[in-house]
Amino acid sequence: MSTLTQDTAPTTQPPAAVRSTAATRRRRSSGALLSKGVVNGVLIVAAFYTLMPISWLLFAATKNHRDLFATSGFAFGDFNLFANLERVFTFNDGIYLRWFGNSILYSVVGSAVSTFICVATGYAFDKYDFRGKEKLFGLVLGGVLVPTTVIQLPMYLLATKAGVVNTYWALLLPALVNPFGVYLARVFSEGYVPGEVLEAARVDGAGEVRMFARIGLPMLAPAFMTIFLFSFTASWNNFFGALVMLNDEQLYPVNLGLFMWNSVTQQQPEFYSLVITGSLVAVVPLIVAFVCLQRFWRSGLTAGAVK
Repeated sequence: MSTLTQDTAPTTQPPAAVRSTAATRRRRSSGALLSKGVVNGVLIVAAFYTLMPISWLLFAATKNHRDLFATSGFAFGDFNLFANLERVFTFNDGIYLRWFGNSILYSVVGSAVSTFICVATGYAFDKYDFRGKEKLFGLVLGGVLVPTTVIQLPMYLLATKAGVVNTYWALLLPALVNPFGVYLARVFSEGYVPGEVLEAARVDGAGEVRMFARIGLPMLAPAFMTIFLFSFTASWNNFFGALVMLNDEQLYPVNLGLFMWNSVTQQQPEFYSLVITGSLVAVVPLIVAFVCLQRFWRSGLTAGAVK
C-alpha cells in the first residue's frame, strides 16, 4: 500500500525538456526586448538629429536682432515672429515672394511634367517589347550613377547654345530628365498593372494611349505621387543648378535668394534675421508635401515590401 502510494505520488519537478523550453523562451523574450530597445534608441537619436536644426530655426525666427545674438540658441527672447515675417515679405519690394513663387513654379510644374514622363516611360519599358529594350533601360540606369553636379557644366554649355540661360527654361528643361523616376515607374508598373487587364482592354478594342490614360495611369497613382514627391524635393533643394544657370535675381528660387542674402551678412548683420526667417518659411512647403502625400508613398513602400 505504501509502495503504491509512493509510486503514484505527483512529481514536483518539471521535466528537463519543459525547463529547457521555458529558458529558451525567456532568452528570446529578453533578446527581443533588447533589440527593440536598440532600435528605439537609434530612432530617437535620428529624430533628435533631424529635428534639432528645425527647432533652432523656430526659436531663432521669433527673436529680434539683439536677442538673436544675446540669448541662447534654444531660448526664447522677445516674440517677434510676425514682425520678422512681415519684414521678409516686404523687403526689397517683396523679392522673397517672387523667389518663393519661382520655387513653386520650378518644383510643382517641373516635377509634375517630369513625373508624367517618368511614369509613361516606365510603363512602356514594362509592358512593351521592342528591340534593344534592356540595353536602353541599362543606359537609363547608368544615368542614376552620374552625380548631378558633374553634368552641370555640360548642361550650361548646352543651355548657352540653345539660348535659354538665365530664363525659366534653364531649370525647367533639365528637371524633365529623371532616370531614377523611370526605374521606379517600371517597378511600380510590374506590381500594379496586371498584363491580363491590358489584354482584356485590347480585346474590347481600346487603343494603347487610351489604355494608358484610363487603366495604367489610375493604377499607377501611388507611383505618380511617390516619384512626384522625390522630384519635388530634389527640385526645391536644387541650389547648384540655379547658381550656374541664373544671374537675374528676379528668376532666383528661394534657396539661391537666401544664399545671396546670407553672403552679405558680414557687412550687413541685419540680414541674419531675414535669412533665418526666410529659411523657416522655405521649409514649410516640404513639410506640407510630405504630410499631404504620405499615404501614397507609404502605400507604395508597403507594396514594394510585400511584393
